This record gives sequence, structure tokens and C-alpha cells, in this order.
Amino acid sequence: MIGQDVKRAAALLKEGALVAIPTETVYGLAANALNDAAVAQIFEAKDRPAYDPLIIHTDQIEKIQHLVEEIPAPLKKLLDAFSPGPLTFLLRKKLDGISDQVTAGLPTVAVRIPAHPVTQELLSLLDFPVAAPSANPFGYISPTRAQHVADQLGEQVPYILDGGNCDFGLESTIVGLTEDGQVRVFRKGGISIEDIEGIVGPVLVNDVSASNPKAPGMLKSHYAPKTPIYVGQTSKVISNLSGKKIAYIGFNMLNFELPVEDQYLLSMGFDLKEAASNLFAVMRQLDQSKKYDAIVADWFPDQGIGKAINDRLRRASSEFQ
Repeated sequence: MIGQDVKRAAALLKEGALVAIPTETVYGLAANALNDAAVAQIFEAKDRPAYDPLIIHTDQIEKIQHLVEEIPAPLKKLLDAFSPGPLTFLLRKKLDGISDQVTAGLPTVAVRIPAHPVTQELLSLLDFPVAAPSANPFGYISPTRAQHVADQLGEQVPYILDGGNCDFGLESTIVGLTEDGQVRVFRKGGISIEDIEGIVGPVLVNDVSASNPKAPGMLKSHYAPKTPIYVGQTSKVISNLSGKKIAYIGFNMLNFELPVEDQYLLSMGFDLKEAASNLFAVMRQLDQSKKYDAIVADWFPDQGIGKAINDRLRRASSEFQ
């Protein structure tokens, strides 16, 4: 059921039920992070492998401090600069806090403070953090609207808290520290590498995702539609797919090799943030239309949030050149 009753959502979470919640990035599938039975429902509903850890959400820095051993100085600078917001912090957990089920047995826990006002209100009513990965079947396109959740998970979620369309449309950036204290970006997302480096200086960046992730959302294949999607060298791909019905995803320029009605541009204003917010919704629209045999896409400018767009396209692709 879709609704806007924050108190009802809070009551369900306190009872150990699942609730889909809006964030500025994507909709999350939330459960009490301190209740193992509730967390187990997340993995079951999503068909998510147990080795893929979850992100914990709360509404205050003080609540994060109760869950972790410490917040190292460089990460505290980023926390102060970008939270609430689409930035997740990988921190060493307290042994008596979050369970191994949430963290996949790792010594760290991923925590963030979402900026969406509806979820901020919800979290303020709870005396526990919530675990909340994206509210979609594992490996499929993340939801950016309440109806997307209903379409994908249906009756598996007792309540979907409707907060409108997500502003960013891509998952949060995940940051942590290396053993020698350098900031590492484990996943590209809503906060750009350039913005992070503006606060803490040069950082290391994970360009290749892992099959055994140390942080949420690091699997090599993810965010994929059922319709095959091919990224890069579009002319070559279109030629190889001659005779197939093809859709095109681009930034703001039409592709002269395909009919205009089969082209979906993410930002006519050349705005990477707008493109990011539209990416998953367009991928889902094309996939659910069942009109196309394949989707082709061009790489986006590899700067700012464009790096995160390209990361999602790379991991959604059937193959990439």
C-alpha cells in the first residue's frame, strides 16, 4: 500500500515490518537494523545475497556515534560538509552494536544521514537506525518513485511511504579510509569525486567493483534491466543489431542512426544532475514497455556526477566496449 502516513510507517518499523522509504537518492527498503528477524526480511524480499552488506540510515550524527568506534577526522570533515545528503561512510562498528547480518560479517558498517524531509521526520520518531538498501529485486534497476516499488515488490512490502520523485536518482557515494588513513571512494554516487577532494584533498577511487564487496553496492553486475543494454561505440552496436528494435539513451544530442521516437535524452539542458535523476526512470520505462530488443547508450561526460552515471551504465550493461 502506498501512503504518506509517517506515523504509520514508524509503527510498522517498530513492529519489525518492512517499509519502503523515500530518500534523495532512491527509494529504500527499510527495517529495524537492530532486529535480525526484520533485517532477514530485506534479504528475502530482494533475493539479495547474504554477502552483500546493507547501509544503515539515521537522522543525527550523534546517533551514528553510538554505532561506531570512531569517526576519523577526514571522514568527520566530509560528514560535516555533506550530511544530511547522498554520502555514506564506511566506519568500524562497535562489537555490541550492528549485527553481522547487516554488515555481512565485516568489521565495518556503512552509515548515512539521508536528506529527504519525509524520511528525516520518520527517523526522528525511531530510537533505532534502519537498514535500507534500494527497494528493488536484487540486481535490477533502483526505484526512484513510490510506484516503482509497488510494481517490483508489491505485497512483499506492507507499506510504501510516498515522498515523491527522488532528486538525485543515483545511490549515495560511499567513502572510507585505507589502512594508512587515506580517503577512498568505494562507490561513485550522488556526491562527486571533485566535491570530496575539495574538502579532504586527493582521494583513491575504486574504479572496478568487487564480486565479494567490502561495501554495499560494489558488485560488478548491478542495476540491470531485463532488456539487454549496450554502452559505448553505439554505431558499431547498432550495426551489429541490424533488424532489431533499438532504443537509445543519450545526454542531450540525438543519434542520427535511429528514429527520433526511439530516443530518450536525459537532459536537454546539458545538466548532469538532471540526467542522473532521470537515468533509472528511463531505463525502467524502456524495460517495462517491452517494445525493444535492446537498448544502446553513449557514455556521459566523465566529470562530476557523470562518473557515477557511467558507473551505473557500466554495471547495467550486457557488455561494454
